[in-house]
Parts: sequence; C-alpha cells; structure tokens
Amino acid sequence: MAAMHALLSAFAPIWVLTGIGYAVGRGGLLGEQAEAVLGRFVFHVAMPAALFTMVSGASPDVFGHPSMVAFAASTAVAAGTGFVLVRRVFGRGRAEAAIGAMSSGHVNSANLGIPVAAQVLGDASFVAQVILFQVLVLSPVILTLLDSGTRGAEGRRPGGGVRRLLAMPLRNPIILASLLGVAVSATGLRLPAAVTHPCEVLGAAAVPTALITLGLSLHRGPDGGGGRARRERAETAAVVAVKTLGQPLAALLVAGPLLHLPEHQLLAVVLCAALPTAQNSFIYAREYGLGTGPARDAIVASTLVSMVTLSVAAWALGS
Repeated sequence: MAAMHALLSAFAPIWVLTGIGYAVGRGGLLGEQAEAVLGRFVFHVAMPAALFTMVSGASPDVFGHPSMVAFAASTAVAAGTGFVLVRRVFGRGRAEAAIGAMSSGHVNSANLGIPVAAQVLGDASFVAQVILFQVLVLSPVILTLLDSGTRGAEGRRPGGGVRRLLAMPLRNPIILASLLGVAVSATGLRLPAAVTHPCEVLGAAAVPTALITLGLSLHRGPDGGGGRARRERAETAAVVAVKTLGQPLAALLVAGPLLHLPEHQLLAVVLCAALPTAQNSFIYAREYGLGTGPARDAIVASTLVSMVTLSVAAWALGS
C-alpha cells in the first residue's frame, strides 16, 4: 500500500501539468504558436541549463558498476529493438526510427525516477547514475542519428556528412551543455554561485515546460487520419510494449541470472528500466521537424502502463 501511494504521488505532477497544458491549448490562452515556442525554449534553453548543472556537479566514473552494466544492457536491447521495429516493420526513416528507439529505451529518470526510487528504494543514488548514462551516452547517440537522418543537401555532399557530424556538438545545445558539464566535472572546477544559481533556476523550468508542451500537443490531436492513424497506433503499441515490458524483462535477466546482483540492486535496476518514456523524445521530435504523434502517444501510453508494471515490480522483487 505504501509503495502504491508513493507511485501515485510521483505520477501526479505528470498528469496535472500535462492536463494544464491541454486546458491551455483548448482555451487558446497562449496562441497558435505556443507549442512550437515552448518546445524550442525547452530544447535550446531550459534543458541545456539543467543538463549542465547536473553533469558539472557529478562524477561520470560510475558506469563500470554491475548495476549500471545491467541497466545499460537493458537500454541497448530496448532502444535497438525499437529502432529496428520502427525502421523495418513500420517503414520509417532513420530519424523517425531514432525517435522510436528513444521512446523504447529512454526512461523518465528525473521527474519520475527520483521520487519513485526515494520512496520505494529509500535511496535515489542509482537514479542519478541512470541520468548521467542517458545524458552522456544515450542522448548523443540518438541526436547523432537524428542529425544524420534529417540533414539536407549539404550533408549529402562528399565530406559534408563528416563535417556536419564533427560540428554537431557546437550546433546542438544538448550535447554542448553536456560536454561543458563534463569538462567542469573532470577538472574539479568550482563555479561561482553567480553562474550555477541562474542555471539551476532556468533548468528547473525544463520538465514542467516540457509537460505543458506535451499537453498542448494533445489538444492538437493526431498528426494524420485513416490508414496513417492506424499505422501510428500500431507503432505506438509496439514501442510501448518494448518500453514497459521488454526493457524491464531484459534488465531482470541481465541483473539476475547473468550478473547475480543482490536483491536491492536487482530491484533498483528493474524499477528504473520499468519507468515510462521520458518527454525528451517528444521535444526532440518537435525540434527536428518530425511528426510528434508517435512520441507523444508513447509517452502518455507508457506512463499509464508503467503505473501497473512498476507496482508489480515493486511488489514481486521488494517483498
């Protein structure tokens, strides 16, 4: 009962803020361009500030721990499966498949993983490692696929793709902020409060604004109709199944029979793998000019389903 109450408390802000975004969109309070403007604000301003603050104050030397190996393996399985499904089964391009991979393997570790871990595990330290892994390893891979899958004629010229790829950290605020954070963390530099505090305040706006933007997109409705809508529903169902069932099962198999992790570490790995899709996939799809319907629907559906899978995992492995 206590675990269920903790899960409901953790999910409440997600539903409330998304609902507010839907109501704002339905009422036309912020105008027709609100979703696009807020999405760009999150991608180019608030999220980079949050990532820089997070990475610069952390030590990225934790990836060799067996728990992280298990989680990374589950992420690779889920994201790889999602990529292949969207690319081969549903016939999407590389960029759309990258969003499918992200929807399948990028967990909502910050605004949902931290409260769930704090309440169920009594310790959110493993979630911090998961956040670092996703920021420093998974996101750059996804963004590279997105960049290569959406490049224009310039990227198709001989050598253009290589130059564009090498310049991506300077053009992409997410990667640039993460690299700057790594540099600060690696050198042990202590930044003055005049730098860190504005970043913290600005970064705190990333998650709520992303959820408001997600709610605005729900008011807009599906991206297409007829056969396209049916295909997107099937695609969403497949991605959500990989995310909510495939990833935690992969984590359970790697952490249990293969690595024989202690019960508490096993629970932490499986719980984190069972978290729903992060709203980042929707923000990335919007920023790269892709259809946001599949990512948006995967976030909403996986969040609903994960309320059940997280409860089952907490009960089965925590009892």
